[in-house]
Amino acid sequence: MAATMNDSNAEQRPAHDGMGADTSTSRTDSGSGDDSLDGLTSHAPRCPLTPSLSPPKRTTSQSKTEPPLLRTNKRTIYTAGRPPWYNVTGTTFKEAFVIGLCGGSASGKTTVANKIIEALDVPWVVLLSMDSFYKVLNPEEEELAAKNEYNFDHPDAFDFELLVNVIRKLKKGKSVKVPVYDFTSHCRRKEWKTVYGANVVIFEGILAFANKELLKLLDMKVFVDTDSDIRLIRRLKRDISQRGRNISGIIKQYNKFVKPAFEQYIEPTVQSADIVVPRGGENFVALDLIVQHVHSQLEKREITVRSALASAHQGQPLPETLSVMESTPQVRGMHTIIRNKETNRDEFIFYSKRLMRLLIEHALSFLPLKSVSVETPQGGVYNGKRLSGKRITGVSILRAGETMEQALMAVCKDIRLGKILIQTNHNTGEPELHYLRLPKDISEDYVILMDSTVSTGAAALMAIRVLLDHDVAEDKIFLLSLLMAEMGVHSVAYAFPRVRIITTAVDKEVNDQFHIIPGIGNFGDRYFGTDAPSDWCESDEGMDY
Repeated sequence: MAATMNDSNAEQRPAHDGMGADTSTSRTDSGSGDDSLDGLTSHAPRCPLTPSLSPPKRTTSQSKTEPPLLRTNKRTIYTAGRPPWYNVTGTTFKEAFVIGLCGGSASGKTTVANKIIEALDVPWVVLLSMDSFYKVLNPEEEELAAKNEYNFDHPDAFDFELLVNVIRKLKKGKSVKVPVYDFTSHCRRKEWKTVYGANVVIFEGILAFANKELLKLLDMKVFVDTDSDIRLIRRLKRDISQRGRNISGIIKQYNKFVKPAFEQYIEPTVQSADIVVPRGGENFVALDLIVQHVHSQLEKREITVRSALASAHQGQPLPETLSVMESTPQVRGMHTIIRNKETNRDEFIFYSKRLMRLLIEHALSFLPLKSVSVETPQGGVYNGKRLSGKRITGVSILRAGETMEQALMAVCKDIRLGKILIQTNHNTGEPELHYLRLPKDISEDYVILMDSTVSTGAAALMAIRVLLDHDVAEDKIFLLSLLMAEMGVHSVAYAFPRVRIITTAVDKEVNDQFHIIPGIGNFGDRYFGTDAPSDWCESDEGMDY
């Protein structure tokens, strides 16, 4: 479970500190540095349904759930990852399971949502509140709101068009921007929160069932039924302590708008519900039934990617989108050194960096250029070339792909960098997305995606899918790797035929453990001088795999 948020430079994917939220992942708190995640723990055990603490104070719309995590002095590591949400063709196959929670104001919808999240114990859950989608008020409406004369419980108070669009994208696993509503000033804040897709999306709101298009997107509809007196008491406490309201204004608003709106617009929608939960978060029997049903639905949606990749595309010619550097004596000599198991770490790093620099230079030649003319110091005119596009962004697949960042920065001045952590679940054998941080507006950029080695292509596929879900154009993605297996090349090219694949060498075989043969060994361990922890593997092929 998690939340996603934007900082001034990047979108942090699973950091659970924001709004509407997302999933489990690791977030680096200290900025750049050594992101080798030694000691990453396994999934936390399932949490029972137990009474929870009172919700935190809030004045802005937000939905926040805390994931299983491991804290160190430098970073916070989220210990669950998101499995594939696409098939071997790279297209979205595993849509999120969307739960809609409806009920009157202060009925306990958020408490029920948090109880479900706690008991589900699945990674990557988005909790989205309808509070975030209040319409922007005009000056006249703002005056009414200040005098408690505006009806915030009427369907017209909500931006259903934006809401439906957001949930539709989340259901497909895409990233979305969600507004943040300030209850004290009755307006949207300037900053919007970036939320990514998930296995489960929980949407809660007083009018969650009031729109036909919205209802079509909900896989499970739950109505939280709480006594009206209890709801009024809760609303009084909340609006006084969290929203700066006075008692007379709250009572006036309740009698004039809240109660009539509940009777006219909210209570009738109980007929659309699949499950009615009396007493809200205290009804553990109903909550347990909901959790069991969600688990059964998620099991039906499980897909396998890596095993399918291993049996696909055999005997096919290498694709035209692949570019392999010329195997000059210099390149072959460096491969001889870094492939040799007797090579010491210093030499391994030195010659790997040399190859990386050549690879980056080679990759840049495929970027589109436009003709420009400049005046030389002697007054002459030189007809040259310049990048035909806004900018280039580098994205490394942690941890081994991070080793290529220095070469990229040495060639491309002031380049922006992003990071994606993908690990293998040893129980399923499938890749899992644990963390991402991408620069803002990456959709406008040419993206150089870096990993040291690619075997089956499973991690590369997931990383490319992440970029596509952030609206990066497929033909603007360049996958760079020092070494690739033919299987990985075919997997990427088949799923994403417009992605440019660039490497220094391609090996033909992959063994039963998906290690490249003859290969290069565990690149990350050889480069960083570490031994891979027994309970995790890094990206698709920091390990020849």
